[in-house]
Amino acid sequence: MQPKPSPQEGNELSLNLQPELLDGMPGAGTSNGLETGEDVRVPMTSSSGPTGGRGATSRRVRAASHSHSHSHVHGHTRGNQESDSGETDLESGESSSSLSELRYILRWVKKSLPFIIILCAKLVIQHALGLAVAVGLFTTFMYVNKSIQTQVFLHDRRTKLHCAWLMLFLMSSSLLVFYTFYTQSLYRCLIIANPTIDFQNFWEVLWSVGVSNFIVKFVFMGLKCLILLVPSPLMAYRRRGQWYMLIEEVGQVYQVIAPVPLWFRYLVSYDEMDTSVGLTLGILLALIYLIMKLLGLYGQWGSLQKTFRSFFSYELNGAPASLAQCRDAGDICPICQADFKQPRVLVCQHIFCEECIAQWFNQEKTCPLCRTVITDKVHKWKDGATSAYLQIY
Repeated sequence: MQPKPSPQEGNELSLNLQPELLDGMPGAGTSNGLETGEDVRVPMTSSSGPTGGRGATSRRVRAASHSHSHSHVHGHTRGNQESDSGETDLESGESSSSLSELRYILRWVKKSLPFIIILCAKLVIQHALGLAVAVGLFTTFMYVNKSIQTQVFLHDRRTKLHCAWLMLFLMSSSLLVFYTFYTQSLYRCLIIANPTIDFQNFWEVLWSVGVSNFIVKFVFMGLKCLILLVPSPLMAYRRRGQWYMLIEEVGQVYQVIAPVPLWFRYLVSYDEMDTSVGLTLGILLALIYLIMKLLGLYGQWGSLQKTFRSFFSYELNGAPASLAQCRDAGDICPICQADFKQPRVLVCQHIFCEECIAQWFNQEKTCPLCRTVITDKVHKWKDGATSAYLQIY
């Protein structure tokens, strides 16, 4: 008979479980024969000796701890993955809702397309004359503007007959517009006066301002055509460029001033409101409009001053070139590929015709050959171009 090992030797391990923990275990209840308040002793035996029992117990504790930490990390990672998938689902839900809205809009446009076409046809029929005039004025402006720049580029090879035709074409187009709408007296806009239109109708006022702006452009483009008709011995190319620039700058200032009476009269109108309230509000709006106009004119005043200084000054590019320098350069201008006419030598020692290099510096600051910076400013509008900006206010 072997003596039974005593509990003190470590072969048996007892755990005391509290009743509160026992209640949370599955199958716990009064059926176990336990009463509330009693401690529960669970014996744990091991076949090994004292040292082996303690080692097994510690290994079980470490294994349980490792299992708990691993499950915690795995649960945390799974939680992050679920959060990322939730955000992805949210983004995909937003994109799908945007696409559904876009499909709905496209579907609505597709269903409404026949009515939109009918409505546009009705508007075209009602305003056929006004639309035809607008298209005609725009195409006339584009054609004449391009033709003037071409004739300026040709120098002495320009066709004076074509220049005369351009000036006649502009004049006839303007007179045709005035004759077609003679009841509205649109010519009064050229002298900064009010035409005979319904100032309560916004679209009529806007249309009158647009037509008047094109007519003002035509007037100043006609002046450029007149400069083109001047014989070359009477006006050098450099002087022509200064005239083109001055005409364009003055024309832009006039285009800013021309629509002022039309919009001022429209803003002051108050027939649809009470007399005192409408008059006060109209005067306030008109004063704000005038302040905006004065600020715009102040911004253009600096450009106009520079243009006048350039017009009354004698600016030349480079110095006169000698015969030896022209001979070394081959007696041919690199720009026009012809014999030198009033050759000018730049600081980079390249030689060009005076008119050719003047035209080049209308849009560039560097030498055409070596790209050395020659000037720090570019003079706009010396090539005879007219701004396509439509001044509608």
